[in-house]
Amino acid sequence: MTHDIVARGATLQEAFTEAVLSVFALAADPAGVAAREVREVRAHGPSLPALLAHWIGECAYLQEIEDFACHTIDLAVFETEPRAGGEPMRLHAFLHGEPLVSEGRRSTPMIQAVSSREISIQPIADGYEIRVMVAES
Repeated sequence: MTHDIVARGATLQEAFTEAVLSVFALAADPAGVAAREVREVRAHGPSLPALLAHWIGECAYLQEIEDFACHTIDLAVFETEPRAGGEPMRLHAFLHGEPLVSEGRRSTPMIQAVSSREISIQPIADGYEIRVMVAES
């Protein structure tokens, strides 16, 4: 099954966070997830779509390996401006949630890898809009 996720935020950082929370929401409603544990996730990429695709991939790995569901996200680092030496854009996030398997529950099918071609990031009147095509396996 394929999902067209649309996320919006007043800032690019908020839109990125909403996009990843929407991906996690395909497996478990964030309102039903307790913020009992924290996981760190880092990602990098040469463009905004590549950065988001890498971050979604890292989060999907947490979901698949640990059956981790996310309630909230705090971005500690969000660097999206070109830097000297051609270093990639990067982010460092703290995901608050819980492994659902510990509750005797099992999440829905896993998220397949997302490529930057499946991501659109556009400025809109009140911030940013991100569209991501996500497939479940």
